[in-house]
Amino acid sequence: MRPVGLRTKVSAAFALGALLLSSLVSLVSYELIRTTLFAERERTAVRTAYFDAAVVNTSMAPAEALRSLETGAERYVLLHAGGRWFARTAEQGAGSAVPATLQKLTADGQAGAQRIRRDGEPALVVGIPLAGGSTLYEVVSLRELDRTLQLLALVLAAVAIMIAAGGAAVGWYVTRHALRPLARVAGAAHGIAVGDLATRLNPDTEPDLAPLSHAFNDMADRLAGRLERDRRFAADVSHELRSPLQTLEAAVSVVERRRDGLDERSAAAVTLISAEVARFRSLVEDLLELARSDQPVHREPVDAAELARAVCRSRDLPDTLVELLPETPPVWQVDRRRLEQVLGNLLDNAVRYGGGPVAVRLGAAGTTCFAEVDDEGPGVAEEHRPTIFDRFVRGPAAGARGGTDGTGLGLAIVAEHAAAHEGRASVRDRPGGGARFRVELPGGAS
Repeated sequence: MRPVGLRTKVSAAFALGALLLSSLVSLVSYELIRTTLFAERERTAVRTAYFDAAVVNTSMAPAEALRSLETGAERYVLLHAGGRWFARTAEQGAGSAVPATLQKLTADGQAGAQRIRRDGEPALVVGIPLAGGSTLYEVVSLRELDRTLQLLALVLAAVAIMIAAGGAAVGWYVTRHALRPLARVAGAAHGIAVGDLATRLNPDTEPDLAPLSHAFNDMADRLAGRLERDRRFAADVSHELRSPLQTLEAAVSVVERRRDGLDERSAAAVTLISAEVARFRSLVEDLLELARSDQPVHREPVDAAELARAVCRSRDLPDTLVELLPETPPVWQVDRRRLEQVLGNLLDNAVRYGGGPVAVRLGAAGTTCFAEVDDEGPGVAEEHRPTIFDRFVRGPAAGARGGTDGTGLGLAIVAEHAAAHEGRASVRDRPGGGARFRVELPGGAS
């Protein structure tokens, strides 16, 4: 499961905070408005009921006085007198709308009001005691008020949702600008990772992050210094080894010319020494290549297919192995020396440990060129693939074949040259068996 990013977390926090605050404000506002409207409606209903009660109370025929009242469609007037219910219409069970608790209250001579639901709609019943033991009840419909409150609730809910969305947008905007300095730090770190050791941060750009910028620059300076010392050390050691190596090679060549005059054991020893000196030379050359691998890439137009064929012929391999995939430009903008070294090392690796190369494919995807070398060996196990391009790492196939002529630096040089082009080297299984080594060189097809 992919972890949630900081920007998403902050935006969600802004949205949640805005939603909680707006919901609280909306709830408080709704309750205040609801209470105020109901109280006002109840006061109006009570005043109207007292006015109607005065009219009915002064009438000689209270039941007849009910018809003279202006009730409209929102009010329903009842009169309870002499144990009977009177209404403006001959409606059966007219008194069923009056709650028993309110009837008891008015029977004790007290006026009162109570909210009920009549025919599924809210209503307010007001009871006013009259002279002679009669009671006037008015049932006031609260339907319009209830609809008004429902609309108010919808409006407040929509406002709360919009405020939450606005909070999320504000959080996203704020984090976008707040994380911009960190994005610059990440970009600088990426530049260091791909080999641009001159990358530095400007402490004046973001004063609050000045300590981080100073620490990053100090780290980059120390890293650049350490890498430069390591590179210089490797170059110096390699150069210093060349002189005794040349002396050894000259001495071995003299002895090899006289091998026919040596006994069998001496001749075998000379052969072993000659092989080790050759391996020693290969190691020194690889170390020198690694020492200068951090130099800038010198891009130039290169006929990739012809270069690959030449590398194959230099190793006594058929140049028919080279295949230029469709829609691949024949001319690449790459460092010729590095590409030649990459192809040569991959072919050497296939010869030594992969049973020999079976194909060299050159292709492009967008502006990225790639080269693939297939072999028919045992392949590279999944657990060995993350380290196969490390220095002095030799896969199980090297030990299984008993080969000792490899230096363990060939694939490391391939990875270094790919990284110098801001690309990468990888290995996967070849369809049909074997391994497929792939090197990607961004910008090669531009």
